[in-house]
Amino acid sequence: MLLTIDSGNTNTVFAVFEDSGNVLGVWRSSSTPERTADDHGVWLLQLLNLADIERSLINSAIIATVVPTALFSLKTLCRTYFGTDPLVVGDEGVEIGIDVLLDQPKDIGADRLVNAISAHQKYGGPLIVIDFGTATTFDVIDSNGNYAGGIITPGVNLSQKALHMAAAKLPRVAIIRPEQVIGKGTVQAMQSGIYWGYLSMLEGMVKRIEEEFGMPMKVIATGGLAPLFAESTELIECADAELTLRGLFAIYQLNTAS
Repeated sequence: MLLTIDSGNTNTVFAVFEDSGNVLGVWRSSSTPERTADDHGVWLLQLLNLADIERSLINSAIIATVVPTALFSLKTLCRTYFGTDPLVVGDEGVEIGIDVLLDQPKDIGADRLVNAISAHQKYGGPLIVIDFGTATTFDVIDSNGNYAGGIITPGVNLSQKALHMAAAKLPRVAIIRPEQVIGKGTVQAMQSGIYWGYLSMLEGMVKRIEEEFGMPMKVIATGGLAPLFAESTELIECADAELTLRGLFAIYQLNTAS
C-alpha cells in the first residue's frame, strides 16, 4: 500500500492507496509548522486503526509539500512509523513525466505540478486547473500535458480574513452563495462581494487565459471551495476533490515502474 501526503499552507492531506489505485482512506489535519513526526504518527495510526487499515501493509510513501519546514517531520514520519523512505516531488531524480515550460521551472509549487499531471491524465487537454487553497491558482496545461504557466491570486478565505482585519466595522462572514447580488445589509453585501465578486474574477480570468492561449480549454477545479463555486457557473466542467492525491499516486507509479 502507498501513503500519499499533500502538505499545503493550510491543510495536510494523508491518503492510503491500494496497489490497484483504490483509495482506502483520506484524512486531513491543519498544517502546523511545529507538528512533529510523533504528533503526525500518533494521530495517523489512530485513524488507520479506525479504518481497519493494517500499518504493516503500508510499505511506500510519496510527499508533495509547499511548506519546506514541514518536510523533515513528514519524512521522519514515513521512516519511523512505516519503515519507508518517501519519494518527494521536486527532489533530484524524481520524474514527473511532463515538461515545465517556465523560465525558472524550480519556482513552481509541487502541488501545482501534481495537479497538472493528474488532470491531464484524467481529462486530457488543453485545460486549466483552478485550485482553491490558501491561494487560488490557475494552472495551464497544454495538449501534450506540459505545464505552460499559471496565475496566483489570494485565496477566498484569505481575502475574507484580510477584509475583516483591515476594516474595523466589517465582521467575519461565512462564505456562502447568496441568492441576490445586491446585499440589503453589511453581512449580505460582504457575502455577495466575496462570492459573486470572486466568481466574476474566475470567469474573467479564464476568458483571458483562453484568449491568450488561442483556443477553448477544459476547466477543472479542486480544493475545499471548488464545489461551492462550480455550482454557479458552467465554466467549471468538474470539481475533483481527489485530483492532487491521484496525481501523487501517478507520480509514484511512474517512478517505480519496472
